[in-house]
Amino acid sequence: MTELDAATEGYVTRSVERWRDGRVSREDDEVAEEVPIAMVYNGDTFAVMMASPHDLEDFALGFSLSERLIDNPAQLLAIEPRSLLEGIELCMQVSVETPAARIGAERQRLLPGRSGCGICGTRDLEQAVRHNDPVGTGKTVAREALERALAQLQSRQPINAVTGAVHAAAWTDAHGDIHLVREDVGRHNALDKLLGALRKADLDPASGMVIVTSRASYEMVTKAASAGVTLLAAISAPTALAIELARSAGLTLIGFARRGSHNIYTHPHRIGSVERPESP
Repeated sequence: MTELDAATEGYVTRSVERWRDGRVSREDDEVAEEVPIAMVYNGDTFAVMMASPHDLEDFALGFSLSERLIDNPAQLLAIEPRSLLEGIELCMQVSVETPAARIGAERQRLLPGRSGCGICGTRDLEQAVRHNDPVGTGKTVAREALERALAQLQSRQPINAVTGAVHAAAWTDAHGDIHLVREDVGRHNALDKLLGALRKADLDPASGMVIVTSRASYEMVTKAASAGVTLLAAISAPTALAIELARSAGLTLIGFARRGSHNIYTHPHRIGSVERPESP
């Protein structure tokens, strides 16, 4: 944990005038923090992300891997968060052979990344829609395991419990027991933090599943597949592009994952203990 991680709980207290049933009261309310975080590699800024200012080392590693700026964690040599008046600089030192080390020369991505946007600042269509190599075989996960994970998830989101304003990404084993959860105001930031935490913990993403408390937009599928995730379940809906990318990558994509129901959009063979309709 960094000093900045220890200094923030992910939310702050603000005064609010609360109206209820025609009565007004002034109370304190906990609201989620959202700050600019500059992703800086060897002195050059790649992007400025609006994110929650905690789990920054996980964010640095997961973002660097999912954006293909490094190939493996060993290439991220050092991480130094710097707190500034305007926000936070996440200063990273990377190996000279990595794409991250060439940012200054190539000027790849210089515009802000908002909390709801995964590709803000991407200049080329080729960078915007990236196709992944096929994922591995992965595990077959029982429907009951997905139900078990969903039942645990709400109690594993402490910042959202206080603020009601952040997303979570969780990794569970094949039995549906949650091992890691990361939260952030941005859904893709939460996923990056989770992927970074998985690599730090040396856990195989394909040995379980990832659950996100958001829609499954295309960049969520791209980030998950690039990390070797074979099963991604989203609480909300997927997009058409996310479905196509999941299909081509061999990733099982689930949407509208709720206790008692879910939709499987691609590669349903990884969900067991369910009677499937015959194909027409």
